[in-house]
Amino acid sequence: MGRVIAMAGKGGTGKTTIAALIIRFIKDKKLGSVLAIDADPNSNLAESLGVKSQSSIGEILDAIALYPDKIPAGMTKERFIQLQVQTAVQEENGFDLLNMGKPEGPGCYCYVNNVLRAVMENLIKDYDYIVIDNEAGLEHLSRRTTRLADLLVLVSDSSVVGLRSVKKIVELVRQLKFEVKKSFLLVNRFNKGTQKQEIKEIGLDYLGSLPFDQDIERLSLKGGSVFELSPHADILREFNLLGDPIWKRN
Repeated sequence: MGRVIAMAGKGGTGKTTIAALIIRFIKDKKLGSVLAIDADPNSNLAESLGVKSQSSIGEILDAIALYPDKIPAGMTKERFIQLQVQTAVQEENGFDLLNMGKPEGPGCYCYVNNVLRAVMENLIKDYDYIVIDNEAGLEHLSRRTTRLADLLVLVSDSSVVGLRSVKKIVELVRQLKFEVKKSFLLVNRFNKGTQKQEIKEIGLDYLGSLPFDQDIERLSLKGGSVFELSPHADILREFNLLGDPIWKRN
């Protein structure tokens, strides 16, 4: 059974970069097979991993909606979608990638969420790790896109706004009774002005912090990949010091 690591947090906090760093760490340490799921309609995870997304579940659903006659006779729509999704999983160097995308048709995004849940149930047993980069904010949680996770990593920056956003997400997770085994707070771009009292009030186990990093900033500005970072990069050393909770399987 794979270990599901879900990312959440306010937009602009570096959530996608952290997800990509987790994937790089698993690959570099040869910890096992990993499936990267880009569940953010903005679809930036592929870029952060240095690959180009070839197709998405959203595109698959749009094509089926436009051409329903392509569903073979005697095959259910759900089964046909499942087969199409399998072709959408990209095999990359050291990880696989699945892009959820967002269908263009009106009123069908909830159906994408249902598909994601079904995909998760089928794929979770085929990989050692599944890393899900959810969309920013609370929408994916209120739609119950991610209802099952071994680890929920809530990413904030040093701002009070970012930390309060995480607090709202924590409250929503509890209200909706998600099946999350463990939740951690990670503060990205940590600085001395970070509100430690706000961190304490969130009530989460504190995974740690990552400092502002110029190498990451340069990569972000040019749309680069975390795999372009030198193995000796400061941010990778800092990430390694966070400890076991992200990748530890027991």
